[in-house]
Amino acid sequence: MWVRFIVIFGLLGLAEYYSFILMRSTVRSLNPALKTTTTILYVLLTLVAYSGIFFIRQLSRTHNQHMLFNLYFTIVLGMIVGKLLVTALMLVDDIRRILVWLFSIITSGNAATGAQGGVKRSEFIKTTAVVLAGLSLLGFGYGIRNRYNYRIRRIKLSLANLPAAFKGFKLVQISDIHTGSFDSHVAVEKGIKKIMDERPDLILFTGDLVNNTADEVDEKYKAIFSTLKAPMGVFSTLGNHDYGEYVAWNSDAEKRQNLEDLKATHAQMGWRLLMNEHVLLKRGDASIALIGIENWSDKARFPKYGNMVKATAGLSAEIAPVKILMSHDPSHWNAQVVPEYPYVDLTLSGHTHGMQFGVDSKWLKWSPVQYMYKQWAGLYQEGDQYLYVNRGFGFIGYPGRLGILPEITVIELV
Repeated sequence: MWVRFIVIFGLLGLAEYYSFILMRSTVRSLNPALKTTTTILYVLLTLVAYSGIFFIRQLSRTHNQHMLFNLYFTIVLGMIVGKLLVTALMLVDDIRRILVWLFSIITSGNAATGAQGGVKRSEFIKTTAVVLAGLSLLGFGYGIRNRYNYRIRRIKLSLANLPAAFKGFKLVQISDIHTGSFDSHVAVEKGIKKIMDERPDLILFTGDLVNNTADEVDEKYKAIFSTLKAPMGVFSTLGNHDYGEYVAWNSDAEKRQNLEDLKATHAQMGWRLLMNEHVLLKRGDASIALIGIENWSDKARFPKYGNMVKATAGLSAEIAPVKILMSHDPSHWNAQVVPEYPYVDLTLSGHTHGMQFGVDSKWLKWSPVQYMYKQWAGLYQEGDQYLYVNRGFGFIGYPGRLGILPEITVIELV
């Protein structure tokens, strides 16, 4: 953990160094008063941006104006990513100049000659760095428009032991709603209608209904989410945010009551919350098992309340030849499901959001979150076992989606 912090703060320190050099070079030709004013504004904006990183948990979205919050986080992310891009460009140029300088020493033995022409950074590098920083800020601003741009992703999944009665069975998975981040009931309702237009046999929600507290799901959202219906039912499980772990509660009793209120909200919406348990889904004489566990993460900073032993007690191939697991955090799959529960055919997770930022195309799939999670978006396979990681229905922190759009997953068993 300490190594990760050292690397992160090292990168940020380097980013600030190069960004300050770039800013100072850019304003060099201004008159002294304007140069001083620009420098002060730059420093203040930088301090405001970093304060957002360190105090994110103290900023409850449910008690702030969404427009102001959205603007703030867009500026913060745009600045930080822009500075990192500037760093990458200028660091590469510095390394090139050092190599040229060393080569000149080796070939001519004259260090001064090698240094000439490399002291002043080229205008091309400076201009390109400024453009990259500007594009970063504009890009994250554009991403706000995509926060309700729901993408339906369809996959056909072949499970070896699937009973004939379940061939063509259609389930929809959504995850990470994060109700407290929303600022439009109408936009969310349109997303829910897209789900119902698919006419699924089963609807599954894999955790993080809220950011922090149960009261984020107001009566209007309860009514909207209650419209989710399917012949086999709507089932849900809990994610790390649902436990109220990121709130300074007045007492443990208050925290426990919040969780009870959230459980009641699931029931009020007609969702069957699975808490380390399983149910059998029947079609004729055939059955498949749906298992739902509480949050179980292989990452130390996230809660581990899931209990697979309890959730799978009494299950056998004779009772249900196919078993589908709902587990919010995808790190659970490699850490426990694959090595200890080889009979779980399909695991459905969420949690990562694809970090709401990256490249997600047929030819290239990249997001910073992949350096923390091996499985972070889409379908994965180990032997006969599958994992699908949903990119999330909602958003948190950054109030938008840049490259990684909100997802509704339609899975057909064949």
